[in-house]
Parts: sequence; structure tokens; C-alpha cells
Amino acid sequence: MIDALARVVALAFASGLNVYATIAVLGLAEHYHLVSVPERFRVFDHPIVIGAALTMYLVEFVADKIPWLDTMWDAVHTVIRPIGGALIAVNAIGTATPASIALAALLGGAIATTTHVTKAATRAAANVSPEPFSNWLLSLSEDVIAIAISWVALNHPILASAVAMALLVLIMSTGWLIVRWVRRRATRGTDSVG
Repeated sequence: MIDALARVVALAFASGLNVYATIAVLGLAEHYHLVSVPERFRVFDHPIVIGAALTMYLVEFVADKIPWLDTMWDAVHTVIRPIGGALIAVNAIGTATPASIALAALLGGAIATTTHVTKAATRAAANVSPEPFSNWLLSLSEDVIAIAISWVALNHPILASAVAMALLVLIMSTGWLIVRWVRRRATRGTDSVG
């Protein structure tokens, strides 16, 4: 049960960053028997599911690199990522009581929502920078982290969960600092105009 709960936390975090990459990792790991995947993840091992996840991952990969388009993409995914995190969490918990399944869905959705909102706010704040490199760096980092956390969650769920929680705290702290910096900069801009 501890491993299942740790997987819920780690995979929900990864879903908040990139739900399509998370589903693709789960599907490909099961399909190619890359790791010993719990039987409940076999739902992701369907060619249509894997194909759809990879296609949407590629669309997100491109959309996420374009300033302001990434903000619109994140706005649409404010619903999709939390639902994806909840669905993945339900599969991660496996066979359990209805109350446990509901709690897993709530926990997965809440973690995915927190990760997504923090990511979206950080990216929106980074968009005010005149150069595109910070946006690209953030986007590539999110992709790498989502894939790595998903992979590690299958092999070492407790480690993945600990890393995910530490990264969530780091992302929230960094996001808060970026938003503060943007507000100060905007305030200085209006003060110099007036």
C-alpha cells in the first residue's frame, strides 16, 4: 500500500507537468516490458492510448516552447491535467475499497492541480522576459522531469515520491519569487510612466 501511495504522489506530480508524457511512459513501459509494471497499469498498454499520448506529447512539446501559446495551452490543461492525475492515481492504487479509490483520485487530482497551477504561473511570469531561452529551458526541464519521475515511480516509487514532493516545494518557491519579481518590475514601470 505504501508503494501504491508513493506512486500516486509521484505520477500525479508528473501529470501536473505533462500528463501525456506520463501516460506514454506508463504505456510504453508496459508494452515493451521495460520494467515490472503493476498489472493495474495495463490499461495504458493499448496502441491507441500510447499513440494518442505520444501524439499529444509532441503537440505539447511544440506548443510549450512558444511564449504566450504555452500560456493558452496551460489554460486549457487546467482541467485536463488534474483529471489525468486523478485517473492515473486511481490506476496506481489498484484494487482497493471504494473509499480508498476515491481518496486516491482526490489526492492525485489535488497534487496534479497544485503542480499544474504552479507550473502555469511560473511559465506565465517567464513570458514577460524578452528572450525565449528561459521559456525553452523551463519547458525542456518540465518534460525531462515528468518523464524521469514517471520512470522512477515504476521502479522506486518511494524515491520518486520524495523527489516529486521536494520538486513541488522548489517549483512553488521559485514560482513565487518569479511572480514577485514580475510584480515589482510592473510596478516600477507604471511608477516611471506616471
